[in-house]
Order: sequence, then structure tokens, then C-alpha cells
Amino acid sequence: MRISNEITERIKQAADIVEVVGDFVSLKKRGSNYTACCPFHNEKSPSFNVNPVRQIYKCFGCGAAGDSIKFVMDIEGISYGEALRHLAQKYNIEVEEEQQTPEEVLRQNERDSLYIVLNFAQKYYQNLLMEHEEGQSIGLSYFRNRGFNDPTIKSFGLGYSLTDWDGLTKEAAKKGYNPELLEKAGLALHKEGDPQANRATRYYDRFRGRVIFPIHNVSGKVIAFGARILSADKSQPKYINSPETDVYHKSKILYGIYQAKNAIRLEDVCYLVEGYTDVISLHQAGIQNVAASSGTSLTEEQIKLIARFTNNITILYDGDAAGIKAALRGLDMVLEEGLNVSLVTLPDGEDPDSYVYKVGAEGFKKHVQQATKDFITFKTEMLLKDAGDNPFKRAEAINEIVTSITKISDPIKRQIFFKRTADLMKMDEQTLISEGNKHLRRREDKAAEKPLQSKPKDRFRERPQEPADIHFSDNFIEEEFGILVEDSVPNAVPDVASRHEPPTDLFKQRLYFQEQAFVKLLILHGQTELETGISLCRYLLHEIGEISFENQLFDLVLNIFRQRFGLGEIPSTDYFLSHIDPDIQRFSIDLCTSKHHLSENWEKHDIVVPTDEELLHEIAFKKILRLKMAYSATKMKDLLNQMGKITGNSDEEFAQIMEVQRQYKFYKNINDLAAKELGTVVPGY
Repeated sequence: MRISNEITERIKQAADIVEVVGDFVSLKKRGSNYTACCPFHNEKSPSFNVNPVRQIYKCFGCGAAGDSIKFVMDIEGISYGEALRHLAQKYNIEVEEEQQTPEEVLRQNERDSLYIVLNFAQKYYQNLLMEHEEGQSIGLSYFRNRGFNDPTIKSFGLGYSLTDWDGLTKEAAKKGYNPELLEKAGLALHKEGDPQANRATRYYDRFRGRVIFPIHNVSGKVIAFGARILSADKSQPKYINSPETDVYHKSKILYGIYQAKNAIRLEDVCYLVEGYTDVISLHQAGIQNVAASSGTSLTEEQIKLIARFTNNITILYDGDAAGIKAALRGLDMVLEEGLNVSLVTLPDGEDPDSYVYKVGAEGFKKHVQQATKDFITFKTEMLLKDAGDNPFKRAEAINEIVTSITKISDPIKRQIFFKRTADLMKMDEQTLISEGNKHLRRREDKAAEKPLQSKPKDRFRERPQEPADIHFSDNFIEEEFGILVEDSVPNAVPDVASRHEPPTDLFKQRLYFQEQAFVKLLILHGQTELETGISLCRYLLHEIGEISFENQLFDLVLNIFRQRFGLGEIPSTDYFLSHIDPDIQRFSIDLCTSKHHLSENWEKHDIVVPTDEELLHEIAFKKILRLKMAYSATKMKDLLNQMGKITGNSDEEFAQIMEVQRQYKFYKNINDLAAKELGTVVPGY
């Protein structure tokens, strides 16, 4: 059922951020805040900051940020509702949940029932492994030969299924579980009955005569099983797995992620392998930041699951060259998600399971350290080796590698990989960059052809970097718009939302920072009254009229203020600090946190530093003027570019030139007036 809004607010009020975080890390008081080494990434010097006044946390190392609920979600890897229930239990708050529709109740009850019966099956299989004669002689012997000890068997919930046709089905019936539920959970199959022969439908176990590998979701619930046959029966597949169910979607889960998530956070890398036993053997050897795709190609959902705990993936391959080459094609999506991916090949004939058994944990770690190569370098070397001296194959290899590099959203990383690839291929770096720009243009043109999507999350995805067709010199910029290039970007700006970065174009970048400064004033001081009856929010919204912001995140925040102000209210800072949209929440937290704080000695020596609140009227006035200058400068640049593409050979095009000139003068006038107020010298004509 759904937790009511009233109870949700009670939980938020009760959940003290210092107490909640203190359950997981050791906090030390520093000034008015608390610090610790971040639990989400490995670090030696503490960069994790907890603000008890704002009830938020922020890591200046990895960027993790949020409130108490977000912290529990991330540290435990659970959903929003589960985090609320966790905190309710901690603070002894009785959870009264709102009544759902009959359809919602039925669906929730079915899901709960599936979890219950799957948990029953796991315990049943493990009991057979440890207690039953057949389980001990066949299943337990197999695991012992693999080198698995009892703590490992218990940690992963390993088990054994008897060769009987309906052992689990009968035991489940004794406990009151109906066979239809077993079928929905993927534990049983059925054979239709024959009414004429007076035979009822018969249910029988899906897994028979196999060792069992339970599959857990991130919060540790059993959601499915993998099963390996141990006999030499060639008519049976070596492995069978649970089918897709309401609680199990193979493309969205990784085997071992529950056991590995904390180690992945600490090590800041996820080792990705292929099989169940690879995961278990490495885990037992002390290499616990490992999960498996269970023989399937890596999916976008699995990549996003890893990204919850680290931005780094190292894939351990034991396949042949052809298998690796085929797998490489699917790894571009890792780059698209903004993760760093590396690869390691093991010696011939070895897999992670056998190799760690052979060389031990230290030997395995040493090999990984020496053999790790980033994805682009690995792919370049492999494709060049395959191409040899064939010019056509080399051209195909270059095109494929350039395509992969352009999947990387970070322009600095792209530049590094273009240079490294050029060195490996012994060719001109600029040629690769030019080819990459073509790919980016085509991709952006293709994206522009698609209808606009209304999904909120899609609005903040970083767009491919647009290659610049027209370049302006620094002198032209300073003379035409009065912009000092070295002063166009503030010295210190807060981090922005995780799926957005400032543009590289100078004019758009300047506008970006002015828009950012504007919404910062709204979020932090929107409710403050400049004079009786005149709030800062009212003043700012009145001054900018109906313009829209270029940056979609900032425009969303601006529209929230417009809508709420139209209803007679002004959203507070706390409203944004606990906002349901993670990008808005993180951006707001970035605005409210700082790596530095004023020394207490300043007050002792009567050194007074004016606060933003004391200078708010002056700050707001200047922010509006700077925003207008940046906005008009961007428009003027766009109009100049537009004019350069009009030849003026026809009456229609001549009319277009006149209209562009009219608009240019309009924005030039705004720019000049704002510059005059600020005391900025803008050259005349």
C-alpha cells in the first residue's frame, strides 16, 4: 500500500540527518557541520559533509548529495518507499498506508506473495544441500570441490534440488502455498489434465537434480534462481534459469550485486564477470566488488544499476578473440551512460574462477592491475591487429573507434582519447577530431528529427557536443560585446545536476552562469522581502518578464517559481532540498554547501564579512543586468551568424536582412543600457 503524505512528512521531520548518517559512518564535528570519509567512494581525506541545519549531506569528492531518505536509498540500494519504511521503523513511527484500488492491492499482494514463496524455496533448497543425504553427496560435494566454504555457501544462499519430480511442490503445499503461485514465481511447471480420463492438472518442479544459485535483487530479496546440472546427461542443458516474472527481469539485475554493492562503493570499481562461480570464487578470495551478467550481453538497465555504486567498470574476459570482439560492440552504451570502462583478458584457458584458485587473491589482483586497459585502447589495438595492412579494414577500424569515442559525453575525455588513438594509429589527430565532429552532427540532426519527448528525466540528458562552425577571436568578442574573456566564467561556481554540464560555447556559457546565479537567488532568498510587501521572488520575476532560460534545468526551476507565485506562494529553500526530481535536489544542495567556512578567529578580531542577505538588493539588481547582457549577447551572436548565411540576392532575402538588423539593434540597445548601468564600457558604432 501507499504511505500517506502525512506519515511521509512525519518521517522526514523525525529523521535527523546526523543520526541517520551516523548509523553508517563515523562523523566528526567541524564548525557547525559534520565531516567523514565518504561511504560512497574510497578516500583517505574526509570530503563528506553533513549539514544539520539544512538536513542535507554532500560529498565534495564524488558528488553524492541528498537528504536522509536519499542517503538510506543509496547506502542500502533500496527504493523510496522502502527507505521511508526503514526510517519509520528506526523512529518508531507507525506507518498508515493509504487505501489502494482493488487492482493495486491485488498486484501488491501478488508481488509480496512471490517474494515470500521464493524465500521459502531458497531455504528449502539450502536445507536439502546441508541436511539431505542426496544433497550432501552430490550438491555439497560439488561446492566443496569448487573450494566453497560454509560462510560462502550461506552468504550466497546456495542449495540443491532433488531429482524428484515434485519435491518442492509437495513441500510448498504442506506450507499452504498453492501451485499456481509456484508457477507464477517460476518454480513449477504444469501439465494440463485430461477431463475424459478424469485426470487433474499436474504440477511439477522446474529445477530437479541440480545445484541451485539464488539470484537476489539489490536489497537482498530472492527474486529468481539459476540451476546447474551435475550429471552427464547430454539431453539436458547445463544451466537453466527462472523465467521472467513480476519480480524478476533478467536485463535489470546482475548476479551478486547485493553481496558486492558495499565493496563496489569502497573500491570505486565493479569487476564484471560472466558466471555464478566466477563471482563466488572471487568473493571468497576477498575480491568482493564483483558481479556477473550471467552470460547475457550487458544491458542499459544493468549499466545504470552499476552506476548507482560506481562510475568505473572493469570487465574480466575469458573468451576467445572472436567472442571478445563481438562483446565490444555492446560496450558503447557504457560510454553513453558516462561510465569509465576497462577490460582485462585472462591467460589462455583460464576464467576468473579457475585463475583465482590457481594464483590466489594477490596474484589475481596483480594480473588485473598489470593487464587492465581502457576500452578505447583495448578496442583500437584489437581492431588494428585484425586489420593488418589492409587499407579498407583499417578505414573501417578507424570509423568504428571514432564512433565509440563520440559516445563519450565529456569533451575533455574525448580529446584525450582522440590523441591517444591518433598515436596508436600513427595518424593526424585533427583528422580523427574532424571525423568525430561529423558523427556528432549526424547524431544531433537525427535527434532533432524525432518528436520532442515529454518525459521529465529526458529533458536533462546531456546533448552531444555541437562542433563550432564559426569561430570568433577574443579581440572580436571583447570589442563587439564588451565581454572580457578571462572574466566570462566566475572563479567559483557550484557543481550542477548530475546529467548536465555547462556548454563550451563562450556566449552560451556566459548565459548559463548568469541563469545559474539568477535561480540561485530565487532558491536561497526568494522569500526574503526587499521592502514591505515586495519579495525578492516578485522583484526578479517582474524584471525578466516572460523570457525562457536556455538551460532546461534552470528553466524548470524558474517555471516552478512562476507557477507557485501565481498561486500566491513562494517555494522555500527546503522545498528544493527535498525535491522529488533528483537533479533539482542535487543542484539545490550544491548551492547550499561549500567546501570552505569562515574562521572563528575573524569574529574574535572584529572582522566583519557582509552576508548575501545584507547586500541582497544590490546583488539582485546587478544579477538582472548581467543576465540581460548575457541574454542579449547570445541573441546578437545568433543574429550575426544568421545574417552571414543570407546572400540578399532576392527581395525576400533582403527583407530578411532588414528584419535581422532590426532585431540586432533591439538586443544591442538592451546590452548597451545594461552595460551602462553596470559601468561596463561597450564600444559604440
